[in-house]
Amino acid sequence: MTTSANLSYSKLFNLVLKRDLTIALRHKDDIINPLLFFVIIITLFPLGIGPEANTLARIAPGIIWVAALLSTLLSLDRLFKSDYQDGSLEQLLLSPYPVFVWVLAKVFAHWLITGLPLILIAPLLAALLYLPEQSFVALMLTLLIGTPVLSLIGAIGVALTVGIKKGGVLLSLLVLPLYIPVLIFATSAIDTAGLSLPYSGQLAIIAALFFTSLTLAPLAIGAALKVSTN
Repeated sequence: MTTSANLSYSKLFNLVLKRDLTIALRHKDDIINPLLFFVIIITLFPLGIGPEANTLARIAPGIIWVAALLSTLLSLDRLFKSDYQDGSLEQLLLSPYPVFVWVLAKVFAHWLITGLPLILIAPLLAALLYLPEQSFVALMLTLLIGTPVLSLIGAIGVALTVGIKKGGVLLSLLVLPLYIPVLIFATSAIDTAGLSLPYSGQLAIIAALFFTSLTLAPLAIGAALKVSTN
């Protein structure tokens, strides 16, 4: 019985993930726009502040992470919106499967579409900002652990505002304060790595935020979706 249920949950997860990725590939702006926004924000800073290497290196961690945060926020609005508009969201909520299974699939798809491209292009943009070489590993690790937290927390805000026609401003107000801990510890880890000091403490805190979000966020998202769709 348990094995059969697990297979069913796995199949549902894969189906929802495949569906969301297929839709995203058909609407390539869902992938290109956040990535282009990320690149534009970072490339504007050397133009506005100047090419001073020391200045750019000092603020590079904050620039990269703020850009990643805003790019993720830009792409969040569509996470449940299309499903809500075509009625498939209500069907998923009424299905016998646990909400957290397909919610995790949708959040994972969002991270693959938005977070993963940012991680892949981040080293090139970090070099543009003269980030010290010893900080690159910390940059990649913080993005790898931290960007899923952005997607999970952001999905809660999307679930709360999915029934609102123009909920983008409200979404920002709900989500941005919750992003601050990730931003603080991620930039601190990169700065610490730049000084050739251990940054495992900051990574441990970000990892704790990730596992806490992974455990609690799907439940909060499911509850928020049920409230928003009633």
